[in-house]
Amino acid sequence: MTERETLDLYEATGALLRGHFLLTSGLHSDVYLQSALVLQHPADATKLGEALAAPFRGDRIQTVLAPAIGGILVSHEVARALGVRALFTEREGGTMRLRRGFALAPAERCLVVEDVMTTGGSTRETIHVARAAGAQVVGAAAIVDRGVAARSGRSDLGVPFTALLHIDLPTYEREECPLCAQGLPAVKPGSRT
Repeated sequence: MTERETLDLYEATGALLRGHFLLTSGLHSDVYLQSALVLQHPADATKLGEALAAPFRGDRIQTVLAPAIGGILVSHEVARALGVRALFTEREGGTMRLRRGFALAPAERCLVVEDVMTTGGSTRETIHVARAAGAQVVGAAAIVDRGVAARSGRSDLGVPFTALLHIDLPTYEREECPLCAQGLPAVKPGSRT
């Protein structure tokens, strides 16, 4: 999929929202990408998963791993495209970890995926979980990179990174947010509480 096709999919499904949002990263923005509105359509989820998997087909991936909750469907579809299993990490006591009986073997080759990456915080935490289990993180991917890599052209994840759409959308610290200065209430549509 091209960047334009990915953006068109978000627009067509109503997943490109405008307003005043508190992002999972803690930053504020006037644009929010609600991937669940895209991924609710299995054909679109499959298409995105296949496109994200494509650059990693020759990397002998054994497991696709994602942070809950936004990355769960993404990991499932990428894993389906690669013919491997899909796992997810989730927070317990504020710390990202594997739960539900999920485990990674030493040297297991993992691909970490996400729906939307802004600062890369959840992706880095998931990479840390995999490495702490002894797994080898081969790369990372996101449907949308709306942050650091989109602005700089490179990620700071320590592994090869790719995204279907790189889009530089404004983000603000709360103290510098022009929407807060206008007195507009922020909505938190993300999954982290």
